[in-house]
Amino acid sequence: MTTYERFSRMFEHREADRIPIIDDIWAGTLRRWQEEGMPSGMDWRDYFDVDKVERIGVDITPRYEQKLIEETDRYIIYTTPWGVTLKQFKELDSTPEFLDYTVTTPEAWADAKARMTVEDDRIPWDWLKNNYDRCRAEGRWIEASFWFGFDVTHSWMCGTETVLIAMYEEPDWVKDMFDTYLDRCIALFERIWDAGYRFDAITWPDDMGYKGTTFFSNEMYRELLRPTHARAVKWAHDRGIYARLHSCGNVMTRVDDLVEIGIDCLNPLEVKAGMKPLFLKEKYGDRLTLHGGINAVLWSDRDAIVAEIENTVPKLKENGGYIFSSDHSVPNSVSLENMKAIIGAVKKAGTY
Repeated sequence: MTTYERFSRMFEHREADRIPIIDDIWAGTLRRWQEEGMPSGMDWRDYFDVDKVERIGVDITPRYEQKLIEETDRYIIYTTPWGVTLKQFKELDSTPEFLDYTVTTPEAWADAKARMTVEDDRIPWDWLKNNYDRCRAEGRWIEASFWFGFDVTHSWMCGTETVLIAMYEEPDWVKDMFDTYLDRCIALFERIWDAGYRFDAITWPDDMGYKGTTFFSNEMYRELLRPTHARAVKWAHDRGIYARLHSCGNVMTRVDDLVEIGIDCLNPLEVKAGMKPLFLKEKYGDRLTLHGGINAVLWSDRDAIVAEIENTVPKLKENGGYIFSSDHSVPNSVSLENMKAIIGAVKKAGTY
């Protein structure tokens, strides 16, 4: 079966030849695998014979000036199109430090919003023309990468403290940011859709939790963010495609709401933060496709991760509705031999 056929069956809650296998691999992990024997320049998905998902992205930024402020042997400091000043370390897989933000008030947001115009040069037309037909011919799954919600607003434009306080003190401002982000995504992806480039699902990152709990209450979610999520889901469903939400952290208390608004797939089911994939399968397995839920902390311990796969995957795959991946991404502590063992165990446990 092709990747498209496997994914389609998982979203339809039907069995396939096996569960789909995808993941996000750190740059340092790929370098390690090449040092350990994977051919340089080879797509890791081809090397392990797993599934291929392609994503279409668009640019909804305010297009603030990008400029280099400082560079040393260890890091660079620069400004982003979102108006953020970042300190990016040069080591592979390092986490950037957010130094300053332009948009910290409703007045600054008004300027940013005016800059978030809708033009054709915000769409990757060349990529679509050069790759779309091949991806379809090869049976890949294609997703539209939407960009809206709490996570990307606090992390890439305003800062966590600013947004959390504003959600309480200035909710109309926050709702306008959430809605504007989605409005711009819809406007651009409608152009892509109308040009004949079809995608199979929309996906967006909105990390609403951390270890043990969520950043904000369900009541606040229902007032400020749920309507925007619901609008994105409706847009997808009106076109006969699916909606997949990526939300790191513990969002167990929010799953009822997500199912109610029609989210089709939830990822990454972060076990180390408190998510319970087997409970979710039992309660929502006929309505919600589960994606992930395999503790990334275990992946460097071959015996532990293989045992976890053998114990968990057969239950998660029942009646379809499951896509395999780690519960976040694959870190550089995972050797090539471990990954071979992991993929082998998944293919064995995930075959129908």
